[in-house]
Formats: sequence, C-alpha cells, structure tokens
Amino acid sequence: MSASFVRVGPLSVRLHRRPLVVGAILVVALLALAALTLTTGDYPATVSDVLRTLFGQGPPGLELVMNRFRLPRLLVSIGVGAALGAAGAIFQSVSRNPLGSPDVIGFTTGSATGAILVLLVYRDAQVSVAVGAIVGGLVSAIVVYLLAFRRGVQGFRLILIGIGVSSILASINAYLLSRASLQEARLAQLWQLGSVNGRTWDHVMPLWISLAVLLPVALIVGRRMPLLEMGDPAAGSLGISPERTRLSLVLIGVAFTAVATAAAGPINFIALTAPQVAIRLTRSSSPGILPAMLTGAALLSAADLVGQRLIPDIQLPVGLTTGAIGGVYLMWLLAAQWRKSPNR
Repeated sequence: MSASFVRVGPLSVRLHRRPLVVGAILVVALLALAALTLTTGDYPATVSDVLRTLFGQGPPGLELVMNRFRLPRLLVSIGVGAALGAAGAIFQSVSRNPLGSPDVIGFTTGSATGAILVLLVYRDAQVSVAVGAIVGGLVSAIVVYLLAFRRGVQGFRLILIGIGVSSILASINAYLLSRASLQEARLAQLWQLGSVNGRTWDHVMPLWISLAVLLPVALIVGRRMPLLEMGDPAAGSLGISPERTRLSLVLIGVAFTAVATAAAGPINFIALTAPQVAIRLTRSSSPGILPAMLTGAALLSAADLVGQRLIPDIQLPVGLTTGAIGGVYLMWLLAAQWRKSPNR
C-alpha cells in the first residue's frame, strides 16, 4: 500500500493513499445520504431549499421541519454511527478478533442496564439517562476486564467472558422491566430498541462535544494498536506497556460506546460491522479508527433512512433495521470464520 509522509513541526505522519481515497468516497456518500434525509419526507424540498434554510433564508415551514426534526436526527445518526465505528475498531484490534465489539462483549448491555435503572427511578430525565448509560458501560467494562485478567488480558478470553457478562446483564434488564409499572416498562422498552426518532439539539450537543474530546485521545493512543496486534512480547520490546495501553484503549472504547448509547439507546451490529467493512474497503490488515468512524456513520445514516422510508407512514427505530441487517452479517462472519478454522 503506497504511503507518503507529512511533517508538521517535529511530528511526522504517514498517510496511506488508499485509505485517503476511501475516506473521501465515504464523505461523499455521507453527503448524499444527508441530502436524501433532509430533502425527502412529508415536506419535500430541494437541495437549494435546504442550503438556503441552513443560512436562515429558507421557507418558514421548512425551517421548522429542519431545525426541529430532520437536522438533529441526521447529526445524531452520524455521531452515533461514528462513535460505534470507533469503539468497534478499538475492541476488534485489542481482542484481535472480528467478533470483538461492544455489543458482543457486553458493554452495550451494561450501558443499557445503567440507563434502565435511571429510567425506572427518574423517568424522563435525559441527562440522568446519559449518566446512567456511561456509568453502566464503565462498570460492566471493569467487571469484564477484571474477570478476563490473568497475567494479562487475551482477546479470546475477553470475548468469552464478555458474552457471559452480557447474558447476565440481559437477564437483569429483563427482571427490572418485569418489576416496573406498565408505563415505566414501556418507556424503557422503547429506549432499548435503539432509535434516533425525536432527537433534538439537546442530544446533538453533548454527543458531538464528547466526540470532539474523545477523538484526539483515541487517535493518539490508537497509534499503538498495530504494535499490540503483533503480540505482547513484540509490543513490549518496542517500548510500550501492553497492559497499560490495552486498558487505555478499552476505556476509550467504552466511552465511545456509552456516549452513543446515551444519545440513541443500544444500537447493535454497527460496531461489529463497520470496522470489517472498513478493512475490506481500505485493504488494510487491521481496522483503523477514522475509516471505521466514517463507515459507521454512513451505515447508521443509511439504516435510519431505510427505516424512515421502507414502510409508508411508519418510522422504524434504527435499532430494528441494524439488527435485521447485522444478524445476516453475523451469520456470514461466523460461517466464514468456521470455514477458515483448521479443526472444523
């Protein structure tokens, strides 16, 4: 893969040509999806109408629809998809396994547990739900990491223990819903579907501020991901602490997951699928954080657009759309892994 070096002061950055081209194509795809999302629906508009509305010169009716419904929903879709793509890239690199994603390992379920507890206690407090999702994700991550730790953390052990913890947390979530009132259980169940319906600027701002804080940290620490994939002895010989780096990456991945879950509820399979699609597009050996973020944003935006337009007069929660598509992908991935296994 051809590469070039860009020097900024004392720093030198190596840029690979194909990921840059793929990134540009994904940005164009995102813009096309954004145009379709903002111009179609019960209030059709043209691209020029949308652009004039963004600058405060559009029709009053379209301005209301854009600012209250379409634009916040689109920005939440892009932000949540990007966060889940980054989390998936981190966990798949740390575990060195394509099944290593927060929804498989159990961190998404842990975030849901924290959010459900808050929903049952505080009802509609959005800030409290976000905090509950973040705390739940962190606690589940700590539990999985400690249980998987035995003279270091191995990827296969992390996945197996994460699946077990996820199953336990899912049972806890079901028990909490069974003890709630009908109205509380309905609210919590709707949240668990994972949706960007009805998202407002109150969801957009915390999400994008969190991404602006997490992304630079992820890119700095993520430069060590290829070294970890070489194995702990090799990484240690190159001057990094494998366990400290792995723990830092896990915490960053959990933060991405919790932020996404707080904004849109638990949305499955984007974190699992986006890094693998990015690998195939860029033809790289490991999932890069930026390509996975762009792929996740495009996948979730496309899934939400399909959910809006698939059935007339009904807007499907995006979690249902990603679950249907992701289930097919997971079966294909497991079948591919089984065919590659020498002991099958």
